[in-house]
Amino acid sequence: MTDFSPLSSSEIADRIAIVRDNIRQITEQAAAASGAADEERNAERLAVQNEELDELLKEQARRSRT
Repeated sequence: MTDFSPLSSSEIADRIAIVRDNIRQITEQAAAASGAADEERNAERLAVQNEELDELLKEQARRSRT
């Protein structure tokens, strides 16, 4: 789990936008690629990005409650 506490709220929002764009790009690449190796690699990349996005959104929600 990554510690996002050193980041400001605006940096968290920026990082969320970046990760969402990364997910969009990986999804587009996956649609254009074929082959088991490509699918596995893209699935792993998506999993990593989705995990980071979840953590960032939790941190953002935690901050909005305080």
